[in-house]
Amino acid sequence: MQGISVEPDVNETNSRLANPQWGGRFATGPAAVMGEINASIGFDKRLWRQDIRGSLAHAAMLAKVGLLTTEEEAQIREGLLTIADEIEAGSFAFSTALEDIHMNIEARLSERIGEAGKRLHTARSRNDQVATDFRLWVRDAIDGLDGQIATLMTSLATRALEFHALPMPGFTHLQVAQPVTFGHHLLAYVEMLARDRGRLADARARLNECPLGSAALAGTSFPIDRRFTAAQLGFDRPTANSLDAVSDRDFALEYLSALSLLGMHLSRLSEEIVIWCSSPYNFIRLSDAFTTGSSIMPQKRNPDAAELVRAKIGRIGGDFIGLLMVMKGLPLAYAKDTQEDKEPVFDATEAATLSLAAMDGMVRDLTPHAARMREMAGAGFATATDLADWLVRVLRLPFRTAHHVTGRLVGMAEAKGCDLGELTLEEMRSVEPGIDASVFDVLTVEASLASRTSEGGTAPEAVRRAATLWLHALEGIA
Repeated sequence: MQGISVEPDVNETNSRLANPQWGGRFATGPAAVMGEINASIGFDKRLWRQDIRGSLAHAAMLAKVGLLTTEEEAQIREGLLTIADEIEAGSFAFSTALEDIHMNIEARLSERIGEAGKRLHTARSRNDQVATDFRLWVRDAIDGLDGQIATLMTSLATRALEFHALPMPGFTHLQVAQPVTFGHHLLAYVEMLARDRGRLADARARLNECPLGSAALAGTSFPIDRRFTAAQLGFDRPTANSLDAVSDRDFALEYLSALSLLGMHLSRLSEEIVIWCSSPYNFIRLSDAFTTGSSIMPQKRNPDAAELVRAKIGRIGGDFIGLLMVMKGLPLAYAKDTQEDKEPVFDATEAATLSLAAMDGMVRDLTPHAARMREMAGAGFATATDLADWLVRVLRLPFRTAHHVTGRLVGMAEAKGCDLGELTLEEMRSVEPGIDASVFDVLTVEASLASRTSEGGTAPEAVRRAATLWLHALEGIA
C-alpha cells in the first residue's frame, strides 16, 4: 500500500538487538548499514494483501492436516483480518528492524493473539512465502493490466470504426507510400495490443503454480497438503521442485519482458501522435487535456502526454534488463540478491498502468484534420502502385515491366510538377502505347482504397468489418 510510512521500532535500541524473528543464533544486532541494506519493508509492504492471503490459506491448510487446532486457526484468521484493516486504515506501524512485510505481519500477529500467532510459520519459510506472495502480486497486476489493454483496444477500435473510410497517407521509411484509411492505421495497434494481452495471459498461465510448502529449499517433514493450499490461492497446482520454487523469478522476468513489448507498442503510437500533431503534418489535434504550453512561446501546443508515454519504455525496458542481470549468476537455491526483484516489477507496472491510461485518454480525445489527411493521402505519387497493378491486370505486363513503366511515368510527372492522374493520355502512351483512358479510374485516392480488398487490407468496407469484429470480441472485457 503506497503512502504508508515506515517508522523504526520503538523498542529497538540503536539496532543492537538481533531480530527476534530469527535472532536466536545471533548475540548482537547488525551494523547500521547492514540493517539499511537488508531491510526491504520500504518497498515490499506493497505485498501485504498477498502476504495475508497466503497466510490465511497456509493456516487453513495447517488446521486441515491437524498442525493447528480449529481454535488456533480461527484466532489466526481473525488476527490477520484485523491487521489487514490496520494496514488499510494506515495505522499499522511498520518496523525496519523486522526487515520485510512477512516479519512485520507475523510479529504483529503474535503481539495480538500470542502463542497461536507463533505457530503460523510451521512448515514454511520466508523463501517460499515471498515466492508465493510475489507470484500472487504479479498475477493480480496482470489481471489489472489486461483490463486496461482491453479498454485501450476498445477505444482504438471505436475510433477505427468512426474513421473507417477517412483517407490518410500510409508510410514506409516515413515517406508517403500508398493511401490507407485512418481506421486501418488505428486497427494495426489493436492487433499489437492483442498480442500483448496474449503474452501476458501466457505469462500468467506459467506463473500460476504455488511455491508454498517448498519451505527454505528442500520441502518439509510436516504432513502438509500443498494441493489444498494451491487451490485456496487460485493456483493451478503446486510447484514440482522445491529448489526451483524458491529461487525461480522467471515469472517476473517474463512479465517484464511482456511489459517491455507493450511499452514499445505504446511508444510507437506515441511517436506517431507526436508526428501527426506537428505543424508540417497537422493530421490531428489533441485538446488542452493532453497538451501543455511553453514558458516562453505562447503559441505552442506540445503533445507532452504522448512524449512522456514514449519515454516510459526506457524505464520498463531498463527494469527488465536490471532484473535479468540480478538473476544471471545466482546458484540454487535462494539468495538475498532476489530481494532486488520487486522494485523493478513495481516500477514497470506503475509505468505501464499510467501509460495505458494516458494513451486511452489521447485516443479518445484526438480529432483528425480530415481535409489535410485526404490531401496528403494522394501526395508523393501515392497511387503509383495502383498504376503498376493496372498495367499487370489490364495489359498483362509482367510486374517488373509494369514497375519500370510506372517509374518512367512518375519521373515524367515529377518533371512537370504534377500528379500521375494529371498526365495526359498521350503522355502516358509515349511510355506504354497500350494504356487507355480507363487507367485514370484507378489513379484517385478513393479508387486506390476501394481496391485493397484482400484479407487484412485497407478497403473502407474491410476496415469497417474488422473494427466491428474487434468491438464484438472485446464486448464485456473492457
